[in-house]
Order: sequence, then structure tokens, then C-alpha cells
Amino acid sequence: MKLIKLYASLKSELQAIEDTLEASVSSELKLLDESAKHLLKAGGKRLRPVFVLLAGKFGEYDLDRLKKVAVPLELIHMASLVHDDVIDDADVRRGQPTVKAKWDNRIAMFTGDYIHGKALVVAGQLEDPRIHRILSGAIVQMCIGEMEQIRDFFNTEQSTRNYLLRIRRKTALLIAISCQLGAIAAGAPDRVSAALYRFGYQVGMAFQITDDLLDLCGTEKAIGKPPGSDLRQGNITLPVLFALREAGLREPLLKEIALIRGADGEGDSAAAVKLVRSSEGIAAAEKLADRYIAKALAELDKLPNIPARKNLGEIAKFVAQRSY
Repeated sequence: MKLIKLYASLKSELQAIEDTLEASVSSELKLLDESAKHLLKAGGKRLRPVFVLLAGKFGEYDLDRLKKVAVPLELIHMASLVHDDVIDDADVRRGQPTVKAKWDNRIAMFTGDYIHGKALVVAGQLEDPRIHRILSGAIVQMCIGEMEQIRDFFNTEQSTRNYLLRIRRKTALLIAISCQLGAIAAGAPDRVSAALYRFGYQVGMAFQITDDLLDLCGTEKAIGKPPGSDLRQGNITLPVLFALREAGLREPLLKEIALIRGADGEGDSAAAVKLVRSSEGIAAAEKLADRYIAKALAELDKLPNIPARKNLGEIAKFVAQRSY
């Protein structure tokens, strides 16, 4: 089943989740209602809810219960994007103005906080303390990841290990627990939820590495923001770290990064992007993403052979090959 057919097969469930998302962030305060729904209306892959739904197939599938997991996870993701755009001083997200660009930083920060709070309200409808503990733990780790990213802005001496730990916290963990919590909410066996967590973690690592590659190699139309945005914001990603290891590229690339930093967010990253594209860093990052996907697929082999297992494999392959 192709990805578009998979989403079509889940159309009614995803629409129910979409309706619950909108209802969850609604507010009587007009400004807050508009700012909270702004990113929601821009759409998105809804990857985390899809993982919840598919993981729920390994237990007793109950959409009403799974919604109370899927919606909080997507809200936490949305809140992190709103906060990210403030930290990164980003004006465009998914081809639309960011909350901070349309309003201001203060509105964006409180909007993100509001969405986080709403996520916990929805999750609170489930009585299983494991779900609350896992969700709150993930929020803590995501905040640490954000702080690590701020700490390492323009840090060209950071290690690959630091980068991988950061994306584990910022991205991979939320995808991992989407798979895990879908299984837990459906009452699947512990060994199944554990394997799904490991699958989601590996997919999440590959997802972020691919995202970082697209920022350098993608088009503005495809990725919904200008290429090289990460470098302009000071975020030194894996392909750049790999490129900095190449003797012939290190000094000119360091020079370009210094010029971007000196421009205080207004610099042109085109020359630096061109250098990274010409390096072996792109292929090296792609290779590592492929290794994570291979590990994810190996985890699926430990799961019961039901259609959802095949669907998860298709999503993993999409993550590695996506162009948006």
C-alpha cells in the first residue's frame, strides 16, 4: 500500500483527530483562538497520530481512546514548532507566516504554552498513569534538547554525538512514544510496545537527519521555507559537521559560517550551502539515515505479522526517501 493509500484508509480516523485538535485549542479569547489555530490550519503530515493509530492495531483498537493519545502528541509537536520559530527567528513554516511573524514573540511563546497545556488536558482524560508519565517525561527531554540547540548555535566544534543526542530529544523521542503509547492505550503486550518504541526511535532519528538534509538540498516550494535556514539560524546540522571534517572545505566553510554569524541572522547562507552540497557530508548523512531505517525495519520483524506492520514499514521507507 502506497503512503497516499494508507492515509486514505485512515481518512475517517484522521478526520476525527483533526476535529478534536481544532476543538482542543479553541479559546473564547479571539487572539489566542486565532494564533493557536494558525499552525493547525497550515496542515502537516500528522505523522505522530498515524503512528498512534497503527500501533493501536496491535491491541484492542478503540479510536476514542487512541484519540486521547494522538491529539496530545500532535499538540506537543505543534507547541514545539511555535517555540522553535521564536528561538530560530523563523518567518515561514509550512509555506505560511509563523505565529511569531504574524503576531510577535510574546504571542508565540504564550500560544505554545497554551497548546502544551491543552495537550495535558486531553491526555488527562486517560487514567493510565504510564501514559501521563511517558508524556511528561518526553516534554522534559524536548525542553532539554531545545536548550542544547541554543547552546550549540554556531558551534562548529560540537561532536556528532552531541548532535545525535540533541535530535534524539528534540525529534526522535516524540515519534518513539507515539508508537509506544498507541500500543499501551490499546492494551498491547509490553514486548510489543517496547519494540514499537524502538522502531519509532530509529525512524525519528532518520526523520530528523533527512529534515536537515532537505534544508540544504531541498527547494523552498518543497520544504516550505528557504533552503539554508538552519545555517542562517546558527543550527549546525549533521551534513555540515561531516563537511567540516574535509580538509579542503573546512576553512572556506568556517569562513562562510562566520560571515553568517556576523550578519546577526540576516546573512546569506547560499555560499555555505553550496560548499556543503559539494562535500561528502550529504552522502555520509544519507548513509546514517539509511542505517537508522534498517534498524527500524529490523524491529518490525519482532512484531506480529498484521497489516499494520507492513504499513509501518512503508512509512519508514517514506521517511528515508521523502523530498518534503
